[in-house]
Amino acid sequence: MLIAIIRVRGSIGVTHKVAETMKQLHLTRKNHCVVIEETETLKGMLQKVKDYVTWGELTEETNKKISAKGKQPYRLNPPKGGFKGSIKQPYPKGALGNRKEKINDLVNRML
Repeated sequence: MLIAIIRVRGSIGVTHKVAETMKQLHLTRKNHCVVIEETETLKGMLQKVKDYVTWGELTEETNKKISAKGKQPYRLNPPKGGFKGSIKQPYPKGALGNRKEKINDLVNRML
């Protein structure tokens, strides 16, 4: 299963451990997106950076659209219509955390 991870928040006030994990995930800037196969290691990394990213299961159709942008990490535009809610609160009230299949809607608004 492919997981799309999008960095939502910037680098101000990020701890060293979180910054290193973001670097390993190649999420160096806001609105960067990576598509990775789900593993146990990835789940641990996501728990560490959950206050700065959003992620979810990517469909094959959305994966084809995003892959057309070139190599990873994909640089996406801010979402049309903005993030629904605060970027400091977890989903569904905010933009952070696991969105499951709703990540496809966000990625399509950002392409």
